[in-house]
Amino acid sequence: MTDGAWLRSLPSLAGVAPAFDPVGLPADPVALFDAWLADAVALGVPEPHAMTLATVDADGVPDARTLILKGVSERGWAFAGHRTSAKGRQLAANPAAALSFWWQPIVRAVRVRGRVEPASDAESAADLAARSAAARSGIEPGEWMLWRVVPERVEFWQGRPDRDHVRVVYRRDVDGWNHDVLRAESAAEEEARR
Repeated sequence: MTDGAWLRSLPSLAGVAPAFDPVGLPADPVALFDAWLADAVALGVPEPHAMTLATVDADGVPDARTLILKGVSERGWAFAGHRTSAKGRQLAANPAAALSFWWQPIVRAVRVRGRVEPASDAESAADLAARSAAARSGIEPGEWMLWRVVPERVEFWQGRPDRDHVRVVYRRDVDGWNHDVLRAESAAEEEARR
């Protein structure tokens, strides 16, 4: 049994955050994500394209797994897998998902959530063709699927040693994107509203 006091004694937020000034944020979350991903790569974060994908099963129970990001554009955040896998079946029944990126060495996280749309057959086939021969082995035609999370909400979290963390929350509305910058107190209020 893991002791709570022992867990609280472990270091947290032990990374070094790059400078981040939330003044003058881009209008679109893709631009900020691209900048933060570039920072993660430049600062040596291992596997910065690894993310947790959360879906919901037929009983409404959340299910999560780690995947590799396949691309980001105004069309959404892309990932791939077998059409008949658990995630494929879950997305067919409930096409919504959440993504989570955690870049511990730079104390940053990004959360993305929204509906999920399948890519075209040609895009899925191109993604499969880009995999190694060993990774393509045994995959039947049409079995490999590329999906995109088309976000309604994207949150950027910058940790701070004083715990006055900065959160930037983008929300899509009928006119495009709007965003709010939240500090510790306003973040708690925003969470309570959700």
